Amino acid sequence: MSAPDLNRLCVRIHGVVQGVGFRPFVYRLARSLGLKGWVSNSPQGVIVEAEGSAADLQRFLLRLDAEKPPHSAIQSLETAWLDPAGFEDFVIRPSAVAGAPTALILPDIATCAECRREIFDPSNRRFRYPFTNCTHCGPRFSIIRSLPYDRAGTSMAGFVMCPRCQAEYDDPGDRRFHAQPNACPECGPRLELWDAAGAVLAAADEALRRTVQALRAGQVVAVKGLGGFHLMAAAGDDAAVRRLRDRKHREEKPLALMFPSLEEARRHCQADDLESRLLLSPESPIVLLRRLRVPSPPASRLSDLVAPANPYLGAMLPYTPLHHLLMSELAAPVVATSGNLSDEPICTDEHEALSRLGGLADLFLAHNRPIVRHVDDSIVRVMLGRELVMRRARGYAPLPVPIESPGPETAPAPVVLAVGAHLKNTAALAVGEQVFLSQHIGDLENEPALRAFQRAVADLQQLHAAPAQRVAADLHPDYLSTRHARESGLPLLGVQHHYAHVLACMAENRLRPPVLGVSWDGTGLGEDGTVWGGEFLKVTADGFERVGHLRVFRLPGGDKAVKEPRRSALGALFGLFGEGVFEMDSLAPVKAFTAEERAALRVVLRQGINAPLTSSMGRLFDALASVAGLRQILRFEGQAAMDLEFALEGMDTAEAYPMPVADDARRDETAGGRRPRILDWGPLLRSALADAGAGVSIGLISARFHNALVEAIVALATLAGEPRVALTGGCFQNRYLAEQAVRRLRAAGFAPYWHQRVPPNDGGVALGQALAARLARST
Repeated sequence: MSAPDLNRLCVRIHGVVQGVGFRPFVYRLARSLGLKGWVSNSPQGVIVEAEGSAADLQRFLLRLDAEKPPHSAIQSLETAWLDPAGFEDFVIRPSAVAGAPTALILPDIATCAECRREIFDPSNRRFRYPFTNCTHCGPRFSIIRSLPYDRAGTSMAGFVMCPRCQAEYDDPGDRRFHAQPNACPECGPRLELWDAAGAVLAAADEALRRTVQALRAGQVVAVKGLGGFHLMAAAGDDAAVRRLRDRKHREEKPLALMFPSLEEARRHCQADDLESRLLLSPESPIVLLRRLRVPSPPASRLSDLVAPANPYLGAMLPYTPLHHLLMSELAAPVVATSGNLSDEPICTDEHEALSRLGGLADLFLAHNRPIVRHVDDSIVRVMLGRELVMRRARGYAPLPVPIESPGPETAPAPVVLAVGAHLKNTAALAVGEQVFLSQHIGDLENEPALRAFQRAVADLQQLHAAPAQRVAADLHPDYLSTRHARESGLPLLGVQHHYAHVLACMAENRLRPPVLGVSWDGTGLGEDGTVWGGEFLKVTADGFERVGHLRVFRLPGGDKAVKEPRRSALGALFGLFGEGVFEMDSLAPVKAFTAEERAALRVVLRQGINAPLTSSMGRLFDALASVAGLRQILRFEGQAAMDLEFALEGMDTAEAYPMPVADDARRDETAGGRRPRILDWGPLLRSALADAGAGVSIGLISARFHNALVEAIVALATLAGEPRVALTGGCFQNRYLAEQAVRRLRAAGFAPYWHQRVPPNDGGVALGQALAARLARST
C-alpha cells in the first residue's frame, strides 16, 4: 500500500474486555481485513493500533462493536487517527504494565441490549423498571462521590439492596457482579410525577404512563434523567414547541430531538454507517444528521419550529431505561432540550427544579436517585469520515487525553489545573501523562454558571486525589475563569487563547512541535492587546510565532458586535471606504441602522472609541453574512456563520474571491522578530459587495467566500513552509470549510490534522492550556 493510502488508527477500549477473549477476537478481525499493528491489554482496558486503508480501518471500527465476544462489553471506545508507523504484521503484544492499576472513572454508559430486553420482558422482575442497569451500562460519572468506585461512594449508598439484588452483586458469574448502581423495583429508586407545586400526581409505572399522556396532550414535561433534567415536548406539536421556545427564551436556536428508534430517525434524516454507530454507541450522543427533504413514510410529523431553516437535525436515541420506556410508549419523537434557562447550567435536583424550571415546565417526572454532578448530552457530527465531538459531556467525560512528555523529566511533572475559556467552558487536570477533561460546563456569564465551574474544578482534584500545584488560564483578565485562577494562590501561567487551541489539536493528534496551527474563531485576547481570531501560529518547542493573521478591522460597540453582524460589516467597510461608507445607504449593513445610530457609529469609528481592533475570522463571517443581506442581528451564537454554511447547499464551484497574502517585500524585521503576513480581506469584500449588488445568489457568494478562505490557508501554509498543519477553533466546526481545507492541503503536499474527540471550539481550550504549562516547564 502506498504511503498516502496508509492510515494508522489507535483505539482505546474500556469496559469488560479482559478475560473474555477480546484480544484474540481483535487479532482475528484485524488479520481478516489485512491490517497491520498490534493489540494489548493495559491496566485500563485494551489498546489497539492498526494500519491499513481508511476504508478497511472504518470497517474494523464498525465490526469491533458489532462482532465483539458475547461476554464482553464496550463501555467506551476512544479513537485517534495518527501518522503511519510502518507495522509489518498484526500481533498480540504482552500486556502493558505502565500506569496505575486503578479503573479510570468511566462515563455514564447507555443502556445495554440485555437490560433493554429485561425491561420489556413481562416475565422479568425488572419489567418496566426505569433504573435497570448492570456492569455493562448505566450511571457512572454522574453518581460517583468519591473513589474507590463502590456503592458507598456513590449516590446509590442510600439504597440498600434486597436479597436478590445482593445475590447478583456477589455472584462472579452474574453480569451484575459488583454493579454498583444495581437495583430493582423492590429496593431501588422510584419515579414520581409532580405538578408545578411539587404535589405528587402519580408514582412508579403510573407516573411514566401519565407523562406519556401529558406529552401527547401538548404539555411540557421536565424529565429527570441521567445527568440532569430534559425539557420535553411532542416534536410534532407546533403549539407545544412554540410554548417551550417562548418559555425558555430560545427564539431560533435548534432544539435536540430524541427519536424512539434508529428506524424512525432514518425516516427523517440521512444516517450513514458511522452516524448510525454513534447513535447506537455506548456514548449515545446527539448526532447532527442531514435531514431528508421529504421524510420517508410512515414518519411521524416534525414541527418546523424544531430547527428553523436548518438542513440538519440534532438527533439522539433513548440511552436510559427511563427513556426507552417513555419513547416506546410514545412511538414518536420528542424535543429533549437541556433543563435550564438559556446560559444557565442544566438543573440536576428535583426540588431546585421546581423553582428554576417552574415557569418552563407544566409537570415534573422526578426520581429519588441523586445526581452528583451535571452532565449534558454530548454533541457530535461526522466530518471527513471521522467523529468530531462539538460538546464533550455524557459518554465522553471524564476520560483522559494522553499526552507525551515534552522532554526528559528530572522530577515528576506538577499537577496542573487548566481553567479553560469564558464560553463553552471546560476545565482540565494534568496528572502524569494524562489530562482529565471535565464535562461541558457552559458559558461563564452568570452566578449559577460560575458555581458550576467552581464545583467542577474542585471535583476534578478531589476525584483524582491530585491537588493542583500550578494553574493555567486565558490571558483575558476579566474572564471569570481567569479571576478564579488568580485567586487560587497557585503559580499562574497565562496562555494565549489561540495558542491553546493549537496545542489542544496537537495533543489529540499526538503531534510534537514544530506545527503550523490555523486557529480561527470569534474572540481571543492577543498578546498585542487586540482581539485575535484569524491566526496562523507556528508552534515550536519554545512557544509560538504569529506568522500570519487576518487584516484587522474595528468592531464598533465592542461586545455588541458579537451579536450584531451589521456592526462587524460596518467596521470592515469603514476600513475600506472610511467615513464614505455612511453615505452608501444602499448597502445592507448600512441601511440596517437608523440615521441616529449611523451618526453615533461614525463618531465611534472615527475616534476609535469602544471600537477595538480585531483579526477575528468569526467576525469576518458575520460581516460577509451582513453584506450579503443574510443576517444583521443574531438570535444565538454562530448563527450567521451557520447561515453561510447552509447557503452552500447544492453549490458545486471552485470559484473563489481574491484574498491576497502579503509577500516578503511587505515584511521587515522588528525588535520582536518578523512581522506576520497579512490575509487581506479587502478584495474579497469588494467582490462580495459587487456580487450582492448584481443579485448574485447568496449560495454562490458563500461558496466563493469559503473557497477564498481555503485557498488563503494553502497560500500561507506554503509561505510558512511547515508541512504539518493543525486546523482548530470554532470556525472549523463548519463542515465545508474543514473538509475543503483538508483536501486542498493534502493536494498541495501538506499533512493536515483536525479535532476528533476534543472540541475544536472553546471546549478544547483547557486541554491546550494544560499542555502549554507542561511545555513551559520543559523550556
